[in-house]
Amino acid sequence: MTNTAPGVLAVVESQLSNFGLTPLRAAHELGFHTVLVSNDPDRYRVVGIAEEVFAQHIDEIVVTDTNSADAVAEALGPFHDANRLRGVMTVTDYNIPVVAEVAARFGLPGLTPLAARTCRDKLLMRRACAGAGVATPGFHQATSEEDALLAARRFGYPCVVKPMTESASIGVTLCRTADEVLAAYRDISSAPTDFRGQPRRPGALVEEYLLGFEVSVESVLVDGERQFLGVTDKALGPHPYFVEMGDTFPSMLSEPVRQECTELARRALEAVGHDFGAAHVEVKMTEKGPYVVEVNGRMPGAEITQLIREATGIHLQREVIRLHTGGAADLTRTRERAAASRYLAARTAGVLTEVGGVDLARRVPGVVDVDLEVGPGHRVAPPENNLDLLGHVVAVGDTTGDAVRRAEAALGQLTPVISPTTAPTSGGAR
Repeated sequence: MTNTAPGVLAVVESQLSNFGLTPLRAAHELGFHTVLVSNDPDRYRVVGIAEEVFAQHIDEIVVTDTNSADAVAEALGPFHDANRLRGVMTVTDYNIPVVAEVAARFGLPGLTPLAARTCRDKLLMRRACAGAGVATPGFHQATSEEDALLAARRFGYPCVVKPMTESASIGVTLCRTADEVLAAYRDISSAPTDFRGQPRRPGALVEEYLLGFEVSVESVLVDGERQFLGVTDKALGPHPYFVEMGDTFPSMLSEPVRQECTELARRALEAVGHDFGAAHVEVKMTEKGPYVVEVNGRMPGAEITQLIREATGIHLQREVIRLHTGGAADLTRTRERAAASRYLAARTAGVLTEVGGVDLARRVPGVVDVDLEVGPGHRVAPPENNLDLLGHVVAVGDTTGDAVRRAEAALGQLTPVISPTTAPTSGGAR
């Protein structure tokens, strides 16, 4: 008898943001039976669109140990045995290696496990790029305090100290003195597991600081050919942290600069063996040219996929899902405009009472999205990583300048009202 049940698309964990749940919505709209695989599905219920997605676009929830490829494969085994499993994917760095291993076991489309591990681990990524002659900052895995200080002196101050397997800029710190290096090293090395409970590599990564501005290069590998969607301008918050405060697509940089960044991204992806689907490569442009910051074997996070859709008409989540389920991706541009996002952050620590000006922000011409990730009663603080952001605005325009000015005008309307408190603080749900 022919199996007429809809094919299954399994999403193994996701980012803690609206974007993180949009692949489930896109897969459901494509007609797939959508399965969220998680060790704690309720963690996503704090996200702004969670109520809608859980009610309308998630057909089934499977609870298992998502840090184990064996556990995920066992949990998805019944769908595979019933010849229903069409694809397995994730948009969070923490689970990319697990998903690649599961896809390989079931003969489904996906990154090779080696490529996934190399993209996931910043030390492996640095080694692969350096070995291929791709411009990358000086780096060293420090496994003791003395080792960290020696590396910092070798690279010079300021330098960057970071964990090797985190995401969302968690734990990434600019250190200007030996005391700051020691503090950052101790903070990272004292935690045996990462944000999602996975074992961390011993020690910390000490890197040369790249002085310049940051962009990201977005691409998709289709039928063996890498198609570049464009370059995204990235706005970062103040040091010592590296919080992303906004994105603009397409970049306002000159064509030669965009070409340099794109070519470096191409070489970096080749170096890490990226061989399937979407990629998001972060690049710093310095006086010596572009250097690789990170190579991510997934779609860009935050609101970048929305910016791409608003600017080009390409629904990246939908097209990547088609690739993961054995279909063909259509990356045809249907419009040429620009979009920008800007993120709301707390300036003081305390308890959020309200965010004023939301209606005003929505009335700014060109604004298409105003979303708050936290509500009254949440403890907030000035951001140290991307998880600490409170919300975002997205605006469109005929040019990048139009989109940026509109997004900034909308952000300027938002006023968080925060009551001081000495209680422990926690940020938003990005």
